[in-house]
Amino acid sequence: MASLAAPPPKPPFSRGPHLPPSSTAAWKLTAGRNLRGGLAANAVAGGLSVSWNQREKNSVFNGADEDFLEENVWDELDSDLYYWTKPLRPVQWYPGHIAKTEKELKEQLKLMDVVIEVRDARIPLATSHPQMDAWLGNRKRILVLNREDMISSADRNAWAEFFSRQNTKVILSNGQLGMGSMKLGRLTKSLAADVNVKRRARGLLPRPVRAGIVGYPNVGKSSLINRLLKRRMCPAAPRPGVTRELKWVRFGKDLELLDSPGILPMRISDQTAAIKLAICDDIGERSYDVTDVAAILVQMLTKIPSVGSRALYNRYKIDPDGIGGKTLIEKLSLQRFNGDNSQAAFRVLSDFRKGKFGWVALERPPR
Repeated sequence: MASLAAPPPKPPFSRGPHLPPSSTAAWKLTAGRNLRGGLAANAVAGGLSVSWNQREKNSVFNGADEDFLEENVWDELDSDLYYWTKPLRPVQWYPGHIAKTEKELKEQLKLMDVVIEVRDARIPLATSHPQMDAWLGNRKRILVLNREDMISSADRNAWAEFFSRQNTKVILSNGQLGMGSMKLGRLTKSLAADVNVKRRARGLLPRPVRAGIVGYPNVGKSSLINRLLKRRMCPAAPRPGVTRELKWVRFGKDLELLDSPGILPMRISDQTAAIKLAICDDIGERSYDVTDVAAILVQMLTKIPSVGSRALYNRYKIDPDGIGGKTLIEKLSLQRFNGDNSQAAFRVLSDFRKGKFGWVALERPPR
């Protein structure tokens, strides 16, 4: 496995434009570090992070400055991810059924009145297909952020506000429990209400509204349809690649839904996004080294303010401060799995997916 050592000095690379901080912003960041006793130069994350014992000692820190520092932590995390993934074997997964589906889906999309794009609420940007806009053109679209129960209220609010500013119709849903499904059904019908008005004007009989449900593998497309229909019409399981062909299903008398297999780019050029897909189980396991991915997850969690080193220590009784993600996996393997690093890595990934570190998104909206 490639080493996940501390990265070299970084060029401008962040979620937003890389600009020199203003004197006020620079003062805030410097003052914040001084008041906290300094942000630890933490080898776990290959950069600056706040260790859990430092957080406790400085719990009275001003809330506005906390927000400022948190935004900088997310910018640092994006930059660090680039360096952590650069030396690793690229994550690529493009099974044969996806190539076939993509060709058929592009033809079916021409018949759609509305397209429902489903993304993983934990990684809304990483589960956005780079060609989706080109495929849909001016077609009406609804964006569904599924698994909203797996992120915090702060994450939900941040993403809802972000997409609202873009005038994107967005619904937060939980496909397993059905939250958001009825709202989705009503919105789909209302967006396509003019379809039958135009048909009647041409002397044609009304027809059901046609809606296609598209998105990456394992983001919950089939579960969402099953909840809408209130019965199991589409095979669904918590792993990528279960749905392997297009399938039309009828929702009442006035709505038809097209369930589709998950679609991915033939080549994932953004490897930071690919690692997030692996962490969230939105890409096939054969495409990545589980120990690499778990090590990066450890390093991400130590950086995310709402999780931090304490959550990892409470879970495994291993202090991640001052060590890399790979070292924590190795220590955990010796502690619980007779030195099997893969089993230890699977445990860490499984714990994250089950919310053992708290429900948290791995992305925040770009500034």
